[in-house]
Amino acid sequence: MVDATTLKGWLHDGAEIALIDVREHGEYGESHLLYGIPLPFSRLELDAPVLVPRRSVRLVAYDDGASGIAARAAERLRAMGYGDVHVLEGGTRGWALAGYTLFAGVNVPSKAFGEMVEHALHTPHITAPDLAARQARGENLIVLDGRPVEEYRKMTIPGSICCPNGELPLRVGALAPDPSTLVVVNCAGRTRSIIGAQMLIDAGIPNPVLALENGTQGWKLADLTLDRGADRLYPAPPATLDDQRARAARHAEASGVTQADAATVSAWLADPARTTFLCDVRTPEEFAAGTLPGARHTPGGQLLQATDQYVGVRGARLVVFDDDGIRAPMIAAWLRRMGWEAHVLAEGLAATLPAPAAPPAPPPPPPAIDAGALPPRATLLDLRPSMTYRAGHLAGARWAIRPRIDPATIPRNRPVVLISTEHGIAALVADDLRRAGITDLHWHAGAPAAWRAAGLAVEATPDSPADADCIDFLFFVHDRHSGNREASRRYLAWELGLVAQLDEPEKAGWRL
Repeated sequence: MVDATTLKGWLHDGAEIALIDVREHGEYGESHLLYGIPLPFSRLELDAPVLVPRRSVRLVAYDDGASGIAARAAERLRAMGYGDVHVLEGGTRGWALAGYTLFAGVNVPSKAFGEMVEHALHTPHITAPDLAARQARGENLIVLDGRPVEEYRKMTIPGSICCPNGELPLRVGALAPDPSTLVVVNCAGRTRSIIGAQMLIDAGIPNPVLALENGTQGWKLADLTLDRGADRLYPAPPATLDDQRARAARHAEASGVTQADAATVSAWLADPARTTFLCDVRTPEEFAAGTLPGARHTPGGQLLQATDQYVGVRGARLVVFDDDGIRAPMIAAWLRRMGWEAHVLAEGLAATLPAPAAPPAPPPPPPAIDAGALPPRATLLDLRPSMTYRAGHLAGARWAIRPRIDPATIPRNRPVVLISTEHGIAALVADDLRRAGITDLHWHAGAPAAWRAAGLAVEATPDSPADADCIDFLFFVHDRHSGNREASRRYLAWELGLVAQLDEPEKAGWRL
């Protein structure tokens, strides 16, 4: 066990630490430590090797202080080979009792950082009514949505083009070749609008640049209509990139970013005393076409927006790369501002790096079974997300999630069918049940369409499981995207209030 005061010191002592919140996503989003990495117990063995690759790192797991999930997680982590595992005494309750702040929401460090950027660098912005009026007058402007394609397609500003933040310095020349064109960057709220606009300003483009204040939510609150299902996607970069490359290099150097060659990075990756993450900041299409051994796909804009979803070790070393010499230097400069030790891989995609050792394989899932072969009288445990279960599940199946499955409630004289589209989730639950002596297990990856085709009864239960039991679902951020204006107002107020919740050591970690 480690007490809250000791942990607070560890978080600011400069050494590596993995602070993991092992509760489910909904519980995490309601109240968590600032630097807590969401690593739900339901996915622990699947995601821990990715987020926390070095097994000797100092690691602290926590829960709410009452559920006992952190202790269970610590046991599983030790079995996986993690050798320096601690549990926060009292969990989030102990942290609060010690006088430290708990935070709601997700990606909080990145969002609070965005607010600090606007305050410190005075990133210029434009309101939704002003932008709409300029569009109506036909002014020379372009709106670039800095979010990934799937978010953009849900809702965006009419006429906007999707260009994720990490792609902006590379592609803006093709999007706005006229230097007099006003470039407006938007997102759903505030952070990516601010970071995207400031990234273009830092890149030294000749165009005037503004961030759309409060993003699509501000647009909706101004009684303006959003565009849904848009498909205006970023173009290929300009044919000539020499000027952009030179500007990116100058900015990265001024930000303290250094380049590391493949030999140096290879030595870092083999160092048992430090954690090094190799980050490919290119687009999903480029990553899928080929990357470097051991690299993780971390699209540049999202690496800044949701760092805690990609990097689980505070104080780790980050090596970023691309194949153009523009995106990686710009992202590395931002990571340095965020307090990370960030470097650019000198050879980029052309580097030769050693293949990493394969992580230990998770337990195998139980035998697969299709809809037409479900055994009679079987106990059906539906492990899919709670909202998916509500929308449609097999009649007689009960919703279940790993941390709340009590083997004592499962009949021993019947087969058990674990329903999950992800075999890894079923494998972890099956492993837990086997340890409890339940061995007649099956895995079924079906869905409502297949069930109906097999003549099985499917039912929807919009209120079951109850909201309080949907610990995997974060209601805190959901309603703002469904047209709930009050939810949007609360969310934007939450973002604006984040900086006031930070203490001085937390603010001092940023280099602005």
